Amino acid sequence: MAQRNNSLDQETINQLEKRLSQRPEKTDLVDRNILKDDKGIAPSLVAAKEKLQRSQLEDKLGQALQQRPKPEELIKEGILLEEEAPPSSA
Repeated sequence: MAQRNNSLDQETINQLEKRLSQRPEKTDLVDRNILKDDKGIAPSLVAAKEKLQRSQLEDKLGQALQQRPKPEELIKEGILLEEEAPPSSA
């Protein structure tokens, strides 16, 4: 069997091995939201899951925006100054 030639010098190999040994565990990356925790889900369903979660988040944000008080109410309650209020769209 022919031996494969290595295209990297020994110093580069040593650096790569050192960095690989120092990289964080997958659980650490998941905890820091660098990687997604998709265990227990078939790879073919991951994209659909992410799309559904995004859609649910958009719906929740839309509902929260609809329920927020109008600038006039905030001025009346002394929370917002008149000069800070956005121009009315009437």
